[in-house]
Amino acid sequence: MSTLARVLAERGPLHLRDAAALLGVSEMTVRRDIATRADLIAYLGGHLLPAGGLVNGNVAQYALSDEEQSHTAAKIAICQRAAALIEDGDTVFIDCGSTTPHLAARIPQGIRATVICYSLNVANILCKNNGLRVILLGGLWHSSSASFSSDESLAQLARLGINKAFISAAGVDLLRGASCVQFHEAPVKQAAMARSVQKILLVDASKFGQVKPAFFARVDEFDQIITDDGVTPDVAGHEPLAGRLTVASAS
Repeated sequence: MSTLARVLAERGPLHLRDAAALLGVSEMTVRRDIATRADLIAYLGGHLLPAGGLVNGNVAQYALSDEEQSHTAAKIAICQRAAALIEDGDTVFIDCGSTTPHLAARIPQGIRATVICYSLNVANILCKNNGLRVILLGGLWHSSSASFSSDESLAQLARLGINKAFISAAGVDLLRGASCVQFHEAPVKQAAMARSVQKILLVDASKFGQVKPAFFARVDEFDQIITDDGVTPDVAGHEPLAGRLTVASAS
């Protein structure tokens, strides 16, 4: 296990099958061995990672870390408003990104709900809430957004009924729609929206007018768009935002 722990520290998360190949043993043997060393190695979404990464969130260095330090007050205000929409019995999808961990952290402890996610930093927070049943979609690890993706995850989403999908975006253009930087995120967002009764976009005001490479939805596909009070009147007054925009005060 010391060899595997060293590899994880140097390279970051490793798929179970790759760990088994590295050690020259079966996947079952790896799982049995790491179960006795939970202090060193954690198993999550088909991947092995340093156990300490689940505590402090620093599983790997990724581009997301820069975004986590920007517009924090706005993101908190947005997520406080969004958390109030989650009710007992809901099945909720929470997207990856730098905004959504604030939503995960603000779900009240008394709420009994099922929450689906595919982001490690979001899952880490959700699993500390004893009232929640957490479904983490696994697959290939993307350190740039601390998330997983796979065809199996998309198939799993297609079998689920979702009450509310909370979606993030890196750009929102009134004509060109909502977009993100990472292409692997777009199919997951689209699959969650397709299965959800309510589709709610969480985006701070700085994202309006931005166009990123991976388009995933038109603006009018969202039932509600929650943003902060930094949004300008000329943006807020335009179609297709009319009737969809909720402004949360970040002051």
